[in-house]
Amino acid sequence: MKVSEMELLFWMSTFMIFYAYLGYLLCLFVISLFKKTNTLSTSKTINPDSIFPRVSFIITAYNEEDRIKEKIEGSLLQDYPKDRLEIIVASDCSNDMTDEIVLSYEGKVKLVRAPERKGKENAQKYAVEAATGEIFVFSDVATILKPDGISNIVKNFNDPSIGCVSSEDRFIDADGTISGEGAYVKYEMFLRKFESRVNTLVGLSGSFFAARREVCKNWSNELQSDFNTLLNSIRLGLRGISDSQSIGYYKNIADGKKEYNRKVRTVLRGISVMMKNLSLLNPFKYGLFGWQLFSHKICRWLVPYFLIFLFISNLFIMFSSIFYFFTFVLQVTFYILAYKYHRHSKAKHQDPSGNLIKIPYFFVTVNLSILVAWWKYIKGERATFWEPSKRS
Repeated sequence: MKVSEMELLFWMSTFMIFYAYLGYLLCLFVISLFKKTNTLSTSKTINPDSIFPRVSFIITAYNEEDRIKEKIEGSLLQDYPKDRLEIIVASDCSNDMTDEIVLSYEGKVKLVRAPERKGKENAQKYAVEAATGEIFVFSDVATILKPDGISNIVKNFNDPSIGCVSSEDRFIDADGTISGEGAYVKYEMFLRKFESRVNTLVGLSGSFFAARREVCKNWSNELQSDFNTLLNSIRLGLRGISDSQSIGYYKNIADGKKEYNRKVRTVLRGISVMMKNLSLLNPFKYGLFGWQLFSHKICRWLVPYFLIFLFISNLFIMFSSIFYFFTFVLQVTFYILAYKYHRHSKAKHQDPSGNLIKIPYFFVTVNLSILVAWWKYIKGERATFWEPSKRS
C-alpha cells in the first residue's frame, strides 16, 4: 500500500475508535440539548393509593450452595408488599445442595428446576413460564440489593412507554465498603444516562434488570437474556431505561483469568444475539434506535480491528513525519504500560503507578476479549453454559 493509503487507514481507524468511545456519547449529548427530555420514571414516586403490580422476582442459580441462603434472606427482606411479590429460584440443574436449601423455604420461595443443564437463559425460561407476575425482575445470586431494590426498579413501569429497566452497577470492596467504580463502568453508566434521556438503552445489566410480562413472552433459551429482552422491548414499540435509584452491588472477581473469561463469554453471547437481530439496525423501521445499536454495539465490537489497523498503518508511515512518529511512540508506550500493569497484578504486589496504568491495561484486556469472542463466534462456538463468577 502507498503512504497515502496508509494515512487514510490511519485516520479512518482513529476516527472509528474515537467515535465508538467518545463520538457516540457526544452525539447523544448534542441530541439531548434539542430533544425534549423523556419523562423518566426514576423521578416518580409510588402513590400510596396506587395498586402495586404483581412482581415475580427470578433468581438464577447454578451450584450456589454457599451463597443462595444469603440471597434468599435478602430477598425476603425486600420492602415490596409480600402478597404482591413472588420469589422464584431458577436452578440450572444444580448438582450440589442449592435446590435443597431453596426447598427449605417452601411457602416463601418457589423452586423451578431445569430438567437438564442447558444454560442460564434456559433456566430462566422455565421460571418465566411458571411466573405469575405482571413484572419480572431478574437477578443473579451474587448481586446484592438494598431492601428497596425491587420497589425502586418496579416503579419505573408507571410509565407505559417503558418495556424494561436496567439497574446501575456498583462494586464492593473485600471489607464490605462501597468502592469507586472503575473508569469503564463509570463511562457505561454515564452513557446509559444519555441513552435513556434521548431515546432508549441499547443493553441492560444482566445481574439486575426488570421487564414487563409481554416483553418476556417469546423467551429465547439460547440468547443472552438481558440484551435480548431490550431488543424484544424495541420490537413491541417500548423502550428501555437505566434507573440510577436501582443499584446492584457486587464484589470484584478475585481471579483475573476468570474475569477475562467472563468478558469473552459476555461479548460472545452479545454477538450471537446481534447476529440474529440485524434487522433492528434498519433506521427506517426502528428510527433512532438503529443508529444507537450500530454505534453502541457494532462499532464497539469492531474497535479491536481498528486498533490493529491503526498500529500497522502507523508503523508504515511513522518516518514520514514527526507527527506520525510521535503517534507511534504513544501507541507503543500505551501497550507497554498495559503490559507493566499485567506483570505487577500477576506478581500480586503494589505498584505506586498502578492506578495510572490500570486504564491502559483494562482497555487492552477488554478489546482483546472482544477479539477472542469474534474468533470463537467465527469458529462456531456459542456460550450457552455458564459458571457463576466467584467474587472476592
